[in-house]
Amino acid sequence: MDQISFAELEYNHKKKKTRREKFLEQMDKLIPWKRLENRIRRHYPKPGNGRQPYPLEVMLRIHCMQLFYNLSDPAMEDALYFRHLLEKHHLGEKIFDEINAVLKKQGLSMKEDTIVDATIIAAPSSTKNEQGERDPEMHQVQKGSEWHFGMKLHIGVDDTLGLIHDIATTPANAHDITQTENLLHGDEKRVWGDAGYLGVHKRSEFSDRKVQWHIALRPGKRRQLPSDSLENQIERMKASVRAKVEHPFLIIKRTFGYSKVRYRGLAKNTNRLYVLAAFANLLLARKFMKS
Repeated sequence: MDQISFAELEYNHKKKKTRREKFLEQMDKLIPWKRLENRIRRHYPKPGNGRQPYPLEVMLRIHCMQLFYNLSDPAMEDALYFRHLLEKHHLGEKIFDEINAVLKKQGLSMKEDTIVDATIIAAPSSTKNEQGERDPEMHQVQKGSEWHFGMKLHIGVDDTLGLIHDIATTPANAHDITQTENLLHGDEKRVWGDAGYLGVHKRSEFSDRKVQWHIALRPGKRRQLPSDSLENQIERMKASVRAKVEHPFLIIKRTFGYSKVRYRGLAKNTNRLYVLAAFANLLLARKFMKS
């Protein structure tokens, strides 16, 4: 069958394009549909092998629209079935790898130096649910004077374009530093991080790693530095590099609305975050991609 665009799914009867339509058209051009379909197809039901829902091309686009707007599962069994299929076969990570492979083919390599960071994604703390308890895979952590309950998304991005090359997820109370090894691709010569990564160079897993660690001072210590001192200028330079890691977080939380978990448990949310990380990379890289 011919490829179905987002416009054909929902918006092809309007005369004036809305901001939503323009966004969907942009994503439709950026996403390598055929490559993703090929990754998923061998796991998708085939004619004569049990029931088959809508064609894979349609279901993939419906699922992506659901992610774009952070919608709950539509009131249709097939859409829910498709999400469960992606989760069962860990296809979120495969989609992430496939899109990064496309970016690499475009000359957008992510084997530069790495910036690491983490962000908290909130989870419901109420016990008024079917289980009568909070999600046991989520935890609370104090940040400043406030307490947060949920999970953490840890990412490693290249320091040139800020594209995500690795992610990890943990309960919110896991220290940022514990996931550093999972966020490095292995070829970087420099690693940048905020004060949460102080002391990372002393960890045993990095004893033989020849890496320059550019970790920020704690805010209280930095405030004591004279504004015109060399040390303060170095800290400003570190901060300007680290700023790139905030862009993918902004896209995942603001553009795609994933500032709160959608499901119980880490695995389902991690599968979704892999796909959102891939889409964030496409949006960040779009102006450098060849048409």
